[in-house]
Amino acid sequence: MSKIKKEKIEAKGFSIEVYMEDFKNDYISLTDIARYKNKEEPNVVVANWMRNFNTIEYLGIWEKLNNPEFNPIEFEGFLKEAGSNAFTLSPQRWATALMQKVYL
Repeated sequence: MSKIKKEKIEAKGFSIEVYMEDFKNDYISLTDIARYKNKEEPNVVVANWMRNFNTIEYLGIWEKLNNPEFNPIEFEGFLKEAGSNAFTLSPQRWATALMQKVYL
């Protein structure tokens, strides 16, 4: 397992953390990017983004292409609910729900 290295990039005066493990597993902090819109509560920006139908659709396409453990049945449930007023989705819920295998 590779060691994770944390670096920072600057964009429009904001510092954004980049986590680098290897050339296949690099991550950019969504929370840091969301601070551009709301410095005090960037989690609200991320939560609103995670409710959007287009976001869920994009994440599903990415998962289908890159994640062999992807759970398409759970994904369809999220996609049907996305965009409704009652729908909420956190990055943690997304990751845990879609990584569970379904045995029929």
